[in-house]
Amino acid sequence: MAHYCLHKLKKWPSEYLSLPKEEKAFVIASVQVKIDAEKKQQKEMERKSKSGRRGRRKR
Repeated sequence: MAHYCLHKLKKWPSEYLSLPKEEKAFVIASVQVKIDAEKKQQKEMERKSKSGRRGRRKR
C-alpha cells in the first residue's frame, strides 16, 4: 500500500505509515475501490473491442 501511495498518490511511504489505523483503513478501502473500478473499466473496454470485430471476415 505504501508503494501505491508513493507512485499513484505522490505521498511518501512514511506519510502513509504515520497515519492512524483508521485513516490507513480508509486509504486502503479507497484504493481498493479505485482498483476495482479500473479493472471493471478495462474489462468493458476489452469487451467492446472484441464485439467490434464480430461480423468482419478476412478474405
